[in-house]
Amino acid sequence: MQPDIVGQASVVDGDSLEIHGERIRLFGIDAPEARQTCTREGRPWPCGQTAAQRLDALIGGRPVRCEPHNIDRYGRVVAICYGGEVDLNAALVAEGLALAYREFSRRYLADEEAARSAGRGVWADGVQLDPPWEWRRRER
Repeated sequence: MQPDIVGQASVVDGDSLEIHGERIRLFGIDAPEARQTCTREGRPWPCGQTAAQRLDALIGGRPVRCEPHNIDRYGRVVAICYGGEVDLNAALVAEGLALAYREFSRRYLADEEAARSAGRGVWADGVQLDPPWEWRRRER
């Protein structure tokens, strides 16, 4: 696999970044899509935008280091990315703003279970979420 990708990152959506023109998909997680809305207490909630904004805040303008795992079917690098010592992938799942993407990895299942137990993000009472993979399938 290729060497780590390091640099200033721009957020594409809640589980994708761009560094030096290279699109990077965060490994093992699936965040609501940028256009996706959830329902919170009966009202629309832009959960996809919220996930992207939180990823941007976690990065905080610092350089990001991404450890590539593979390349997806769209030609994007799939990686675990860090802002300082923070595993950004894990942080988004632990905050309830992304789901563990079980189809590809079991790495973030404990983070998801902790978020679910604590009622964080999409796991909060009164929130209804279509898993991002189901939302994408329906929107295509």
